[in-house]
Amino acid sequence: ISCSSPGAAAAPGGAGALTEDVGTSLYFVNDSIQQVTFSSTVGVVIPCPAAGSPSAVLRWYLATGDDIYDVPHIRHVHANGTLQLYPFSPSAFNSFIHDNDYFCTAENSAGKIRSPNIRVKAVFREPYTVRVEDQRSMRGNVAVFKCLIPSSVQEYVSVVSWEKDTVSIIPENRFFITSYGGLYISDVQKEDALSTYRCITKHKYSGETRQSNGARLSVSDPAESIPTMLDSFQSREVKAGRLVELPCIASGYPNPAIRWLKDGRPLPADGRWAKRITGLSISDLRVEDSGTYICEVTNTFGSAEVTGTLTVIDPLRVTLTPKKLKTGIGSTVILSCALSGSPEYVIRWYRNTDLVVVDDYISIRGISNETLLITAAQKSHSGAYQCFATRKSQTAQDFSIIMLEDGTPRIVSSFSEKVVNPGEQFSLMCAAKGAPPPTVTWALDDEPIPRDNGHRTNQYTMSDGTTVSHMNVTSPQIKDGGVYRCTARNSVGSAEYQARINVRGPPSIRAMKNITAVAGRDTFINCRVIGYPYYSIKWYKDSLLLPDNHRQVVFENGTLKLMDVQKGMDEGEYLCSVLIQPQLSISQSVHVTVKVPPLIQPFEFPPASIGQLLYIPCVVSSGDMPIHITWRKDGHVILSGSGVTIESKEFMSSLQISSVSLKHNGNYTCIASNAAATVSRERQGRQVPPRFVVQPNNQDGIYGKAGVLNCSVDGYPPPKVMWKHAKGSGNPQQYHPIPLTGRIQILPNSSLLIRHVLEEDIGYYLCQASNGVGTDISKSMFLTVKIPAMITSHPNTTIAIKGQSKELNCTARGERPIIIRWEKGDTVIDPDRNMRYAITTKDNGDEVISTLKLKPADRGDSVFFSCHAINSYGEDRGLIQLTVQEPPDPPELEIREVKARSMNLRWTQRFDGNSIITGFDIEYKNKSDSWDFKQSTRNISPTINQANIVDLHPASVYSIRMYSFNKIGRSEPSKELTISTEEAAPDGPPMDVTLQPMTSQSIQVTWKAPKKELQNGVIRGYQIGYRENSPGSNGQYSIVEMKATGDSEVYTLDNLKKFAQYGVVVQAFNRAGTGPSSSEINATTLEDVPSQPPENVRAISITSDVAVISWSEPPRSTLNGVLKGYRVIFWSLYMDGEWGEMQNITTTRERVELRGMEKFTNYSVQVLAYTQAGDGVRSSVLYIQTKEDIPGPPAGIKAVPSSASSVVVSWLPPAKPNGIIRKYTIFCSSPGSGQPAPSEYETSPDQLFYRIAHLNRGQQYMLWVAAVTSAGRGNISEKVTIEPAGKAPAKIISFGGTVTTPWMKDVRLPCNSVGEPVPAIKWTKDSEDSAIPVTVDGHRLIQANGTLVLRSVKAEDSGYYTCTATNTWGFDTIIINLLVQVPPDQPRLTVSKTSASSITLAWIPGDNGGSSIRGFVLQYSVDNSEEWKDVFISSSERSFKLESLKCGTWYKVKLAAKNSVGAGRISEIIEAKTHGREPSFSKDQHLFTHINSTHARLNLQGWSSGGCPITAIVLEYRPKGNWGWQSLRTNSSGELFLTELREATWYELRMKACNSAGCGNESTQFATLDYDGSTIPPIKSAQGEGDDVKKLFTIACPVILATLGVALLFIIRKKRKEKRLKRLRDAKSLAEMLISKNNRSFDTPVKGPPQGPRLHIDIPRVQLLIEDKEGIKQLGDDKATIPVTDTEFSQAVNPQSFCTGVSLHHPALIQNTGPLIDMSDIRPGTNPVSRKSIKSAHSTRNRYSSQWTLTKCQASTPARTRSPKQSGAGSISPGAGRCLMRPPSADKGRNSMVSTESASSTYEELARAYEHAKLEEQLQHAKFEITECFISDSSSDQMTTGTTDNADSMTSMSTPSEPGICRFTASPPKPQDSERGKSVAVPIPHRASKSDYCNLPLYVKSEAFFRKPDAHEPCPVVPPREASIRNLARGYHPPARHLTLEPGTKPPGLPPPTSATTLPQRTLPMPTPAGTAAAPTAAPAATAEPPTAPPTAAAAAPAEPRAPTHSKVGGSRDSLLEMSTSGVGRSQKQGAGAYSKSYTLV
Repeated sequence: ISCSSPGAAAAPGGAGALTEDVGTSLYFVNDSIQQVTFSSTVGVVIPCPAAGSPSAVLRWYLATGDDIYDVPHIRHVHANGTLQLYPFSPSAFNSFIHDNDYFCTAENSAGKIRSPNIRVKAVFREPYTVRVEDQRSMRGNVAVFKCLIPSSVQEYVSVVSWEKDTVSIIPENRFFITSYGGLYISDVQKEDALSTYRCITKHKYSGETRQSNGARLSVSDPAESIPTMLDSFQSREVKAGRLVELPCIASGYPNPAIRWLKDGRPLPADGRWAKRITGLSISDLRVEDSGTYICEVTNTFGSAEVTGTLTVIDPLRVTLTPKKLKTGIGSTVILSCALSGSPEYVIRWYRNTDLVVVDDYISIRGISNETLLITAAQKSHSGAYQCFATRKSQTAQDFSIIMLEDGTPRIVSSFSEKVVNPGEQFSLMCAAKGAPPPTVTWALDDEPIPRDNGHRTNQYTMSDGTTVSHMNVTSPQIKDGGVYRCTARNSVGSAEYQARINVRGPPSIRAMKNITAVAGRDTFINCRVIGYPYYSIKWYKDSLLLPDNHRQVVFENGTLKLMDVQKGMDEGEYLCSVLIQPQLSISQSVHVTVKVPPLIQPFEFPPASIGQLLYIPCVVSSGDMPIHITWRKDGHVILSGSGVTIESKEFMSSLQISSVSLKHNGNYTCIASNAAATVSRERQGRQVPPRFVVQPNNQDGIYGKAGVLNCSVDGYPPPKVMWKHAKGSGNPQQYHPIPLTGRIQILPNSSLLIRHVLEEDIGYYLCQASNGVGTDISKSMFLTVKIPAMITSHPNTTIAIKGQSKELNCTARGERPIIIRWEKGDTVIDPDRNMRYAITTKDNGDEVISTLKLKPADRGDSVFFSCHAINSYGEDRGLIQLTVQEPPDPPELEIREVKARSMNLRWTQRFDGNSIITGFDIEYKNKSDSWDFKQSTRNISPTINQANIVDLHPASVYSIRMYSFNKIGRSEPSKELTISTEEAAPDGPPMDVTLQPMTSQSIQVTWKAPKKELQNGVIRGYQIGYRENSPGSNGQYSIVEMKATGDSEVYTLDNLKKFAQYGVVVQAFNRAGTGPSSSEINATTLEDVPSQPPENVRAISITSDVAVISWSEPPRSTLNGVLKGYRVIFWSLYMDGEWGEMQNITTTRERVELRGMEKFTNYSVQVLAYTQAGDGVRSSVLYIQTKEDIPGPPAGIKAVPSSASSVVVSWLPPAKPNGIIRKYTIFCSSPGSGQPAPSEYETSPDQLFYRIAHLNRGQQYMLWVAAVTSAGRGNISEKVTIEPAGKAPAKIISFGGTVTTPWMKDVRLPCNSVGEPVPAIKWTKDSEDSAIPVTVDGHRLIQANGTLVLRSVKAEDSGYYTCTATNTWGFDTIIINLLVQVPPDQPRLTVSKTSASSITLAWIPGDNGGSSIRGFVLQYSVDNSEEWKDVFISSSERSFKLESLKCGTWYKVKLAAKNSVGAGRISEIIEAKTHGREPSFSKDQHLFTHINSTHARLNLQGWSSGGCPITAIVLEYRPKGNWGWQSLRTNSSGELFLTELREATWYELRMKACNSAGCGNESTQFATLDYDGSTIPPIKSAQGEGDDVKKLFTIACPVILATLGVALLFIIRKKRKEKRLKRLRDAKSLAEMLISKNNRSFDTPVKGPPQGPRLHIDIPRVQLLIEDKEGIKQLGDDKATIPVTDTEFSQAVNPQSFCTGVSLHHPALIQNTGPLIDMSDIRPGTNPVSRKSIKSAHSTRNRYSSQWTLTKCQASTPARTRSPKQSGAGSISPGAGRCLMRPPSADKGRNSMVSTESASSTYEELARAYEHAKLEEQLQHAKFEITECFISDSSSDQMTTGTTDNADSMTSMSTPSEPGICRFTASPPKPQDSERGKSVAVPIPHRASKSDYCNLPLYVKSEAFFRKPDAHEPCPVVPPREASIRNLARGYHPPARHLTLEPGTKPPGLPPPTSATTLPQRTLPMPTPAGTAAAPTAAPAATAEPPTAPPTAAAAAPAEPRAPTHSKVGGSRDSLLEMSTSGVGRSQKQGAGAYSKSYTLV
């Protein structure tokens, strides 16, 4: 691992230094090793962290700097630098070796580096045990187990795992193991207390593992308590980048909440922070994470907190720059040590492993000493520099290699001589290298070159350190020629180079300066010639041509070199001569002066003794004066003083020492200097022979310890000491030099150090010293080695068998005497006190053997024994771990689960006998048998802790026990347990399974129970599995379940696929489960109609009356049977929106040709497929139009004379235009004129009349008309004959007839006339028996041409309109029958069938409103929802099946019809419920199938679904007495386990099973078993509380019984009413079915007299209306029956009367009589009127015409009047004949809508009454007694039905969502009744036989109905003809609109009212029938009283003051009907007929 740092090369190395890559020479392999801990029994090998390349020398040192040595068998340094410490015994422990700091160095030519200190520590094998303490916790809390490790070994022992009942715990679910070895159990449950918990530890260095004791967890029930800390953290330091866990957990109830704070603030949002159950976990630690952490634990009862400080230490990192530096001597070196990490560190600098000492060259700077500065670096400063940073136990370092070399510059590249012309630019280059990089200067002829424009220099340093300099001469002149010299200089030295540059021009010589030379050195003299060319340069001295000796050299460039200059010979004048022409030369001289350096004569130090005087002279024998002489000693300048004197002269200096001593020893140097040079001479100081300062003496050395043999000498030169050794204790024969190793070294004071004394070191030692001065000296000594006491042999571990003797041996050696002591654990064994132990000791040569005998071994001896050997020189210890083995303890057996034929066991092995468990045996038997008849399961693997015992008998009792084995033997038997097996599922299938298809979607399955011997219990029910076996089915069975009813069973499978084959199997089940299934049997469902229409239906028009329809077969899967053929349904669509008759054609082919179709007519076509079961689904409507053809004849023609010469002809369009009319052709011919061809005239298709002029007066003309289409001219009309006349009587050319139009449209009734004078037009409208002129108003307009325009026609606009044209000559009349079409009437909707998922509806359409019904809209919703869903149904359908409904759910349904006008009234909302009920739990089912101490198994199959699938089962349970419930939800209907229950505890359980129909509840109590499987007693009351409980019971019982009685009564009434309600619903359906059989079609207009009887029972509006089969007796021709005359109506008014509303329908708009139509709803804009006579063609729309409402007052008999307690919806005060009604009270109960006295009717009974009445032909006189009624409308929010507090069975009740209910009695009329009303066409009113009151409409809120009138106030009389129905509000109008009858205004015949009658908007007509001669029925015991009050009596009765005089109602278009209520009184007896029967209709 290289310690280089990125970027180091870029850092500066020093001033002028060069950093370059000198190659990696030293490095660290791993400098992070800073601590090595090892086991004394294992040893350790430590490689040297440092290394080098090339190979470095590796050495180990102690931290003190001492190099280490080999100690045999203890320590050894290998050749590769690895340090090895061998295993050793405790007695061989040496702290210098086994507990010390080491470091390793690596050294080669680059330097020497050292590793950081490495702490080496040996760990002894010590006895220790780990423990786990028992813990307590509350259920639902957290439990914390800690592994307690002794502090002495805590540093080396760590937790590696936890065991639960000998099985290792895997951290998951609720179990967590923390990083520091804690075990957390979250959400503690009761079952956690059944296990034991152990921790497993491992010694980090010895690898030894230990298992703790087994700890238990005590689990208690939650109890309110403040939080208690279970585990917390303390302050700690952690390195950055690591993960830390801060534990914080507490117990308490409620479970405490934990909040963490850092430095008083919430934790920052950081993904590195994780709050776990174990505490706070912080990953990737950063320095900023340091701080104070607070863990707050809080619940509702208190809080606790723990605080700690976390310090994050950023590891130290050191970077030293530059990394490698190569520079020259004398450079400045700067080393920068950059640190990162935590502060508070200390920096130390090392060079070559030695601590750097600051001196003149080296300084350490910076705040933290981070900079090392070396100035004027010397060669000795080279090496490896290290920067060490230390912070506590952290150390980091980096190093740098500094290489200092001779950096004298050298020229590496230069220029050469050249010749240039003047002005020719040239450049000279000079490159030099040196360390530090040199600086280059330039000179020309020894003079600096000036910097000017002509001379420029530049200089730069290249990457390799080369300095390059250029001299650029831009425009040279002759003077620029000469010798150019470049000089490179640095702090070390200089170098130069020169060469001549010649510039052409006249030569000359510059003036030359004198030169001074140094004798003995070389000198150069340049001839400063300029110009070029020249011939030669010569030198002369003393006129002699040079050279003249060997020391002189003349170069070609004219330079003279003088070598080894001599003063006398070389000093003088030198002449330079330049030959510029052959005969011409020039010259110049220069003087050379020679200076001589000093020369020191040799001198010596004379011998001198201490204290003598010493004189040393230093003489300079030659050299130029002045000369300066100085002295130095050991490199330091010597100054005079302290006994030293220096005397100096011109050429000599003397050193005088007045008294010689040892301090004067050293090297002395004399230094002489002058102007020429400085020289020196060095000599050594005085010599002293060696002598002993400390002499060696005999010594004792202790084995294994360090020893020093003292020997100290001095002398000068310092003596050299040598130690020698002679082995043996006798006289030394021969001494041998001692090899100096790391173990043996000579100390600086000459003593011999033996760092580790061995036995072989005994003997004589000789200390010998010499220094070459005098004689060597020596001295001997003897070393004796003493052996300390040490244990040489003992067993580390040994095994004993419990009950047997065991001996432990321990061998020791050492100096005698030796004492051996035995200890058991920490206790000394004393055999005298404990007789089980015996100790013996014996000598065996140089060893002592001690034996400890155990008599016998016991379980408690499984501990550490130690033997201690002690003598005077030391002590040693040997540890022996003794394991006493024995048979194991028996396992703890637990029954986990018991089934019918098996049981699951679990066991926990406690103490294993200190021997591995080898297996287990399980024995079991029938409880009644002895163990001799046991059955066994043997040799169960020891790794298994549970087993299943199989092949048991169901419902049997067994005893079971268990053994465990190890190699020692078998344990005792475990505790015997008793169990009972459960029932088993049946083993046999049901028998005799048969299938019978019932419908297309159902199959009936029958079978018998399985054989008795195979049932294995009571058969609870069966599962029927069925699957479709058709191709493509998935083959999966669908399962349904039913309860068993006996030996033979029947079940019907519903909702199957149609015409599909099914396979069915049946299984029986009992409480234990399901048995085998029967063999599959197949059956096929019956055929059904196809569910999809034919595909690809196409229609093509061939001709005007032929079309072809084609299609393809529906998908096979949708045929639902065998296809029989197809049916094509088609009908015409006329231009007026009406539909033609529906026709159909049946065929087996896929194509049909439709013939005989109407021409040019739109047709709708549908196709369906049919099977044996019937018609399938129709295809979508396809539209087709037949082609055009010639038209038919015009429908009518008229011709009238308009003058004497002209006639006007008019006509009607053809009834069958057969196309688009293009024009009309009028033909005119005169038979007597003789013209063969008629005249033809043409008009446009829009003009339907034509005036033919120029005719002859008195001549007859024949006229006819024909229409023309694109197909041609059509048939001609009838021919009419006309002749012009002079007189023109009024004639109408327009046609009468029938005009049909939708309501709310504008209608034009034409009445064009001709005549002279112009006729006057008058329009009238027939009204009853008179014609009423049409008045012109905003609604009616008569145009100038006579056309009557009716705007926004309404239903009352229907009728016959007569137009009369009159002039003086005559008149003409046409009658137009206007038919206004309205939306259809509401259908009569009933429920015909229901199932669990469907409701089948049937209906009878109402009146079609004059336009055929196009379809129906069905809306339905869940009862309590207003979210309606729409279904669109064909007009031909009369029933519909709503499918996919919720089971057991109430639904609301309503239906509306549509015709061409729009949607009609919505039917009354009806309610129906799908089959099914809420779930219930079967009483014969056992709820619990198994209960033990912690679990309970529930049998959910006991829940009966009630016919609807169970969607969810919710269970809540709690210990008895607790408040809080624990919830559990499941949708399974099988078995369910309640887990984690408390043992031996009573529980409360309540269950709720829900399906779509509702929820059923079940509750019970159960108790868990005790720990040993036994039951617990019932809960008993505490003593002293019994009396209170009895008192409470005594008081509570009557209250509870009363409450139960009331509830039971309410339930019984509710059930009865539910049953009655169902019967009522059924009766309604049956009644309407009867009615439908006798009704005429509602879709076809009635033409002519009524076609048969009509019994119209409009139940939703409570009307019972009857029509005679043969027709009502007529009063006269074309006169309708008058139902009641004013006189008849008023004759029976009785002052003692009581008012009730009677709704009568007036036969209107019908010729003889017509259907009586419900007037409960009128479309906007209608205004009912009455008339007596009208044509029969309007009978289908009289629903929107008239209705009369009568108010009838009946007499009340005081004797029979109900008391207030008996009254129901209304009551009569005794003796008062007043109109009285008590306010109603609301009852919201769904099933309490009606209460009747008689059972509901059946179809046959109703039919019998009807047929009897019909046979009597007195149906119009049949008596219908309305015994009970209430009216409701689901849309109203005002609807309530009133009762008093004490309502009886006659009380009507309702809710706002219920339909109307009426109960009536039908019977033949009495003979006396039959004559009274033969001309009456309305039902006769009857009085209820058991009541003295009548019901008013229950919405009546007007105060007039609830006040008490005066005694003489009769009920107001309103003639029926003048009464009108007003303000009968629809469901969506607010109830604030009222009708006001203003006082003083009344219709004709109406007495003045006493008060205004105000009805709310929702008021409906009450159908109490009345007749002209009918008398009210009194009670059976009463007699009829004659009327006493005249009709005018009402006028005399004043209104009660508090009654309102009038009130107003807001009118709007949405106000449909208005109603005025009056009353009449009648009296009549009632007789019971033979066929009298009561019926109830809903």
